[in-house]
Amino acid sequence: MEKDKDICCYIIHSDKLDKFYIGACQESILERIEKHNEHTYGNHRFTSAAADWTLFLRIDATDYSQAIRIERKIKSMKSKVYIQNLKKYPDMIEKLKML
Repeated sequence: MEKDKDICCYIIHSDKLDKFYIGACQESILERIEKHNEHTYGNHRFTSAAADWTLFLRIDATDYSQAIRIERKIKSMKSKVYIQNLKKYPDMIEKLKML
């Protein structure tokens, strides 16, 4: 993997909103979070409601399509507890990677 490339599914959290955002990335994860905080993706986007997004969890992927599959699965769960459990129980992440 190139130094400036981060192929992963990421979960960011805003303390202000007490909400999570799940995304997939194939660029620098730090730059991606910075863009969310600067509202680069537009003021109509979910992440534009706050500017305090921080990385909660990063799940490395072998390629971008795997990152998208993981992102979609996490989003389909529609559960804050599920997201928190991903951080607590690493075996859950391993199961996601098998999708």
